[in-house]
Amino acid sequence: MNLTDTADLWWKTAVIYCADVQTFLDLDRDGHGDLRGMQHRVDYLAELGITCLWLMPFYPTTDKDDGYDVTDFYGVDPRVGSAGDFVELVHTCRSRGIRVIVDLVMNHTSERHPWFVEARKSPDNPMRHWYVWRGSTPPDTSKQVVFPDVEDSIWELDERTGEYYLHNFYKTQPDLNLANPEVRDEVVRTMGYWLQLGVSGFRVDAIPFMFQVDQLPKRERRFPDFDTHAYLRSLRSQSGRRVGDSILLGENNLPYEEQRQFFGGGDGDELTVQFDFIGMQATWLSLARGDCRPLADALRQRPPVDPSSQWGNFLRNHDELTLDKLSKQERHEVFDAFGPDPEMQIFDRGLRRRLPTMLGGDQRRIRMAYSLMFSLPGTPVLFYGEEIGMGENLDIPGRNAVRSPMQWSPGPHGGFTTSDRRRLRRPAVTGMWGPEHVNVSDQRNDPDSLLSFIKLLVNRYRQSPEIGWSGVEVLDHSDPRVLVHVLRKDEWAMVALHNFGDEPVEVSVPVPGVPRGTSLVDLLSPGVPDRTTAGASGRLDLTLPPYGYAWWRVLHDGEVRLA
Repeated sequence: MNLTDTADLWWKTAVIYCADVQTFLDLDRDGHGDLRGMQHRVDYLAELGITCLWLMPFYPTTDKDDGYDVTDFYGVDPRVGSAGDFVELVHTCRSRGIRVIVDLVMNHTSERHPWFVEARKSPDNPMRHWYVWRGSTPPDTSKQVVFPDVEDSIWELDERTGEYYLHNFYKTQPDLNLANPEVRDEVVRTMGYWLQLGVSGFRVDAIPFMFQVDQLPKRERRFPDFDTHAYLRSLRSQSGRRVGDSILLGENNLPYEEQRQFFGGGDGDELTVQFDFIGMQATWLSLARGDCRPLADALRQRPPVDPSSQWGNFLRNHDELTLDKLSKQERHEVFDAFGPDPEMQIFDRGLRRRLPTMLGGDQRRIRMAYSLMFSLPGTPVLFYGEEIGMGENLDIPGRNAVRSPMQWSPGPHGGFTTSDRRRLRRPAVTGMWGPEHVNVSDQRNDPDSLLSFIKLLVNRYRQSPEIGWSGVEVLDHSDPRVLVHVLRKDEWAMVALHNFGDEPVEVSVPVPGVPRGTSLVDLLSPGVPDRTTAGASGRLDLTLPPYGYAWWRVLHDGEVRLA
């Protein structure tokens, strides 16, 4: 394997960490996390092994949607700091080998954004068609709303002008009109600004909604239809001209074949990385059933993509745990297993819980799940607090239940702030998942802690670039409880095994391309690494404990890597 390729296409072997500045660390004691607080935790991220920090929105906002209702795409919310603080954070990250990407929220703005304030003044206002308006009465769109607990339509009547504006999310977030060339140019300017400040790319929010062209009757469309994929190619190209190795990480909860198109098909010239929502949802169904087959089937359906394209693997993110691509019966299997109480569920399609609570605090299952995530072909993405096993706070409304303050110590507010509780951005988790039981300080020097285990996974993943560069190769064998898959890139190979069951399993499986007598070493075994030898046809005969896991590196003759 050519290691230079891993440097050029850095996202293929990155470890991405998503953090919310306002809930990470409050350094100025006002109850809100800030950029200087984030800067003070860069060494923690470097110690963890993170190579790319994804910052959730920190722009000026009305806070109707946790920062995703932006009032100035070029600004920094004064509660978290200044543009200078942002530049210092990026500079510090770079000095520790960490790239920074930021949210590009260009599907919509806040209703209080100056553009929309102007646009709603009059149908003749120059900013009017920066948004999507219709004069005719819209049809029933209640089945299209993203937040059915709040909205019943994706169109809202503006009383002043008597026309309706499009909002795929909340009515306080009017959709921008990307069919308008002026809006598309503004997106490019926004990207150029943040690239100039040192970011390495963008997590592009709400991809499927950004490029909808069929919500408006043709007779009311004021601009020619535009080619969605041509526009994405232009964004990728312009970003690359400014910063040669910048990336576009797409939030794109679509079927695999449609995701392949958003990669740019075989050319790989649109989105650089896309989250694997299909694989994530199949993983939770497999966990609920104790049966690897839903995940194995999903992995086998992943379409081939250009070598420069990448899948982002995750188990939880900053939103609800969406299960919308499962059937209703499958979704309720997951609900029954991991969120049976109605307050744990949201929108009838997802869960507002974190992984450790869903798995009942069973460290065997928790570690197996993260071992699995890091071993799947692609790039792993962690949400802040996952590395220590944080739980959710169901007293916080909606999706924000999983966005409670980071738990640094067992002290008041988990060490997030010394501010008065009444000023807190959000309350900390309480009870058995509270900071007195779950925190960085206690786990940091405990070799048996979850934090130490995640550090091990990050380390082994970074030492095994074949994981990030491999295609999907799931091996058939007789026991549906165990997923066996092979990671290959040229002469480098690894065999990963994960037991979804609560009983020991004996596994006997031939590994293609592994000669008899080949040595293998388990990269995750504690102390002196376990070793084994392949039998005829590369057969491995192994026993996995309940919820057991193993990463067996294949040691070919002349292997120079450290085991």
